[in-house]
Amino acid sequence: MSEIVRIEHANVRRDGKLILRDVSLHFNEGEHIAIVGPNGAGKSTLLDVISRHVYPLALDEYKSILFGKERWMRSELDKLIGVVSERNATFLNTSYTIREIVCSGLYSSLGFDFHHQIREEDWKRADEELKRVSLYDKKDRIMNTMSSGEKRRIMLARVNINRPPLLLLDEASSALDFPSRASLRRLISTYAENSTVVMVTHELSEIIPEIRRVILMKNGKIVMDGKKEEVLREDTLSDLFEEKVHVSRSGEIYTAYC
Repeated sequence: MSEIVRIEHANVRRDGKLILRDVSLHFNEGEHIAIVGPNGAGKSTLLDVISRHVYPLALDEYKSILFGKERWMRSELDKLIGVVSERNATFLNTSYTIREIVCSGLYSSLGFDFHHQIREEDWKRADEELKRVSLYDKKDRIMNTMSSGEKRRIMLARVNINRPPLLLLDEASSALDFPSRASLRRLISTYAENSTVVMVTHELSEIIPEIRRVILMKNGKIVMDGKKEEVLREDTLSDLFEEKVHVSRSGEIYTAYC
């Protein structure tokens, strides 16, 4: 398997505070990963660094290599890296139809402009993705009328219309009830067949069975990186959250509570 991401010595400062502190990370194609940690640990910022929506301090030792290259055009990366995060919130409350939202993912736009020339095959690809997330029958509904769970599915369909080899998910099922969370987890597992999935979460039950590697973050640093069963233990998570954490496991699904 080829290496698709290498980040070395990333430091990110915001409002005078270091959000990431000398973080290095690399992973290969097909190596699905979960990043777990308390609020403010730097998890989302690390995803932003990987996708190049945030650039670290320009220090000599910093390096970012994606798919074997250092230099990329933004338009090229948008087709290789699918991101579902709070940054997508703009798309969640629009008056476009969900079919338009998904199809316009081909052009990295919100809806369409005069210079877009939409082909029939583009609409067919959007319909295929909507069928995959079980929303084809609602394709003409307006985006801002959909439920939270449906919106998450729509955003997954939108980013996956480009068949990206790397999928970054930032709290993809936050605020969903547990049946909706389980349904979304099963859906994300289907994407792991063809994309490398990197998932940020603090809810262990979101972690898809295909993920075998877990990274723990705290105070802007990676504090542990290893096999899922060795990392998701009561002692390591209790240290991470500075609170007694109880962990239970059913097959490949983990849950935690205090």
